[in-house]
Amino acid sequence: MNRRKVANVLGLAVLSVVQERPMHPYEMAAVLKQRGKDADMPIKWGSLYTVVANLEKHGFVEAVENVKDGGRPERTVYRITAAGRAEFEDWVRELVGTVDREPPRFKAGLSLIGVLGPDQAISRLRERLGQLDERVEARRAELEQLRPLMPRMFLVEVEYDIAMTDAEARWVRGFLDELTSGTLPGIEAWRRWYETGEPPQDLGEFVEEK
Repeated sequence: MNRRKVANVLGLAVLSVVQERPMHPYEMAAVLKQRGKDADMPIKWGSLYTVVANLEKHGFVEAVENVKDGGRPERTVYRITAAGRAEFEDWVRELVGTVDREPPRFKAGLSLIGVLGPDQAISRLRERLGQLDERVEARRAELEQLRPLMPRMFLVEVEYDIAMTDAEARWVRGFLDELTSGTLPGIEAWRRWYETGEPPQDLGEFVEEK
């Protein structure tokens, strides 16, 4: 897979709005926030202007005019180029059709959770579960607010985020139940390892308690 000239996901968001009509950066940010995209990515002025400048540098957008509104500073209006449309479509095809090879941070943490010990793992997973439940509730409320304003086609990523977060919360809740009830195979061996610092001589202890 070739490395993209502008790989920042905010660049993709900018291309998504300027394909509709020419806009200046302030309007781009306003449209993205109106559509709830600031929940998926930070939209800050400094980074937005940097991304727009990079898109212009690589020929994906071009300045068409400068406008002045009252006493406000002059603003440059940008439109998407043919190269920008091709890049935008190719980028979306890649995101939709290609599985990301980079493991999620949570998956990486789970692969090393043994270093925490059962009790600390329980504490941290409870904290994570609370955050997941809060996120699902907040995103559902956001979705209900956006439904009357936007076609569903522009909200499917919010639905996906809710579904994936809810699925993760269900998995964490089930794993927590195993940890707190002591039914996870090998949990006592894990606890002894954490408390003594001495790994078991037989890894079978983690499969079935002796």
